[in-house]
Order: sequence, then structure tokens, then C-alpha cells
Amino acid sequence: MNHMALRVLFFGVAFSITFFATAQDPLPDWALGPFKRPAFANPVLSPDTGSVFFDPMSRKQLAWEAGDVFNPAAAVRNGKLYVLYRAEDRSAMGIGKRTSRLGIAESRDGIKMKRSPEPVFYPDEDAQKEYEWPGGCEDPRIAVTEDGLYVMLYTQWNRKVARLAVATSKDLKNWKKHGPAFLKAYNGRFKDQFSKSASIVTKIGKGKQVITKVKGKYMMYWGERFMNIATSDDLVNWKPAVDEKGNLEMILRPRRGYFDSDLTECGPPAIVTDKGILVLYNGKNRGGAGRDTSYTANTYAAGQVLFDLEDPSRVIGRLDKPFFVPTESFEKSGQYPAGTVFIEGLVYFKNKWFLYYGCADSRVGVAVYDPGAGK
Repeated sequence: MNHMALRVLFFGVAFSITFFATAQDPLPDWALGPFKRPAFANPVLSPDTGSVFFDPMSRKQLAWEAGDVFNPAAAVRNGKLYVLYRAEDRSAMGIGKRTSRLGIAESRDGIKMKRSPEPVFYPDEDAQKEYEWPGGCEDPRIAVTEDGLYVMLYTQWNRKVARLAVATSKDLKNWKKHGPAFLKAYNGRFKDQFSKSASIVTKIGKGKQVITKVKGKYMMYWGERFMNIATSDDLVNWKPAVDEKGNLEMILRPRRGYFDSDLTECGPPAIVTDKGILVLYNGKNRGGAGRDTSYTANTYAAGQVLFDLEDPSRVIGRLDKPFFVPTESFEKSGQYPAGTVFIEGLVYFKNKWFLYYGCADSRVGVAVYDPGAGK
């Protein structure tokens, strides 16, 4: 197994890293990793037919996570790691045809999970009903401010339009819904346009990963088919970047012949490093002409891209091969048998990076990067 030792300066702290053979070997010095699956640990979460709660929409007891659990966010609070994951019931068959709710699990080591029997976030008889019912609340990403406010970007799905939305919490269990992220921008021009998948920009300070500003504003990368930048003054109302014609700027697009030939979908919170702004993203391979023949058609694998801190729309580094690919049986079966490792949760916890991902739209897995492993 080939390996090479490098020293990387991350957030003012020098780490010695040994890169072992991975999908991209070796990783460049600006990338994060390698991420390894802990032995005998995955999947860390699977469907549970025994979890039942009273659904306020159908007005009946419902096995809310009996179908599939996947696409998790992650956060740290009071010395514990929390995973908020998307859970589907068995109300129908087919991707996007069930109702999604968000469950929560806690862990002291990032691997063994204690989950709540009831969801903490779901469609309700509230102001967001028109956006969230009957499809539900999907694919969360979570980050926290320095003063302890958790900000969740998630997808509202009413089976007509997918909308990127915002919610906030102080404890990860009681959430305030703020509605579509682009509701007010440009007089509501983008409110009803398909939007999802946001990577809010964070930094590491005093051993904690917190939301930070870039050039005086909060910032996020977002998008599924392409990446765009949006900025905010309050973390609730966001303004996407547009070009001179008023169209959304596409700062990162799929590449013909590469693992991300079909889409480049934002993953977990972005990170400011001494090299720039690092975004981990989900790349989907095309199913026909123009795909990367090294990978199965329609495979979801994970990539990394580095943006210039002074010009956050300018790409200064991008992996040509994914750093994380489906290899395990549970990553190539389930709702999405073509193979999926869909990354959404990334946290710095106990001096390690924990990456949580959806496995074929059916389970939740974790991979860990230990910066001190090569010391």
C-alpha cells in the first residue's frame, strides 16, 4: 500500500498526516483526509420499525423510520456528538414518494448511537405546511455559531418544488422554522425555484468548529446540479449570487468524463483553512455518454474543491478523483443500488474529523479522519 507523509498547517496547528491509498492517492495538501471506515462499526444507523409517534398531519400513530434512514447532519453539544438523520416511513414506494422526518441520535464516541424514539423535526400544522407536506423535511446540514445557536439548512419537499429552508435551535431538539432561505431575496424571485443542499462556511477556533463570516457576511455554498454562493447578515435570510443578467451564478459545474459528470451537490459545512475555503461535495456520475468509466453509472461519490478566500467564487483546487467511494455492500444496495455515499455531516470531535453519510439512501455510515494518526 503506497503512502507518503506530509505536514499540513490547519487553523494554525501543524498536523503530521500519512496518506494511504484511497480513491484519490495521494490527496493534495489542501484536501481533508484520508477518511477511514471504523472496523465493524457501519452502518451506525438502520431503519427501525419499532419507533412510533403520533403524526400531527395524519392524526394517527406512525412508524416514522420504518422505511429507510439516511443523509445525516452532525453537531457537537456538551461533549457529545449528535446526528440528525432523514427518516422515511412506509407510506409509499419510490424515492421522494414517502414522507421524510428528522430523527436524532447521540453518541459519546461518534460511533455507538443512542437514538430518540420520536423525530425532532417534521411536517406539522404550522406556517411551513404548504412547503413541507406531504413530502416532508429532508437532507439537513447543521453548524453552530460561537454563542451556541445551531443553524440547520434543510430541504422542504411538498412533492412539487424542493426549497432550501432554515431552522434554528439552542439544543438540537427544539427547533424554530424560519421558512425558505430565499423567500425575500430579489423580491421573492427565487422562492419557488428548485433549491437544496447548503454548505454554510465554518472555521476551527479553540478546538471547536463554528460558523464564521467571509468579508463581513455569513456565506454558504449551495446547489445540486451546480454550486452557487449565497450570503446573509442574519443566518435566516439569504441572497444568492447572480450574474449581470440576473441569473444564478454557476461557480462549479459537472465535468464530462469525471466522477461528477452529472451533478456537483454541496455536502457538509464548508471549512476555512490556511489554503482557502474547502467544500466537500457529492458528485454523481452520468448514466450514459460522458460518464467516468472508472465508476459505475449513476454512482454518488464524494469530492473536494478549494475556493479562494479572497474571491470565494474562484476555484483554486479540485480533486479529479473522489476521496470517498461506495465499497461496502450496504452502500450499494437499498433504495439506490447503483452505489451511494452521500456526505452531509462533518464535525471536529475529540481531535478527529467525523464524516457522516447516507448509504444508498437506506442507512447511515461514518468515516473518520485522525490528523494525529501519522505522528
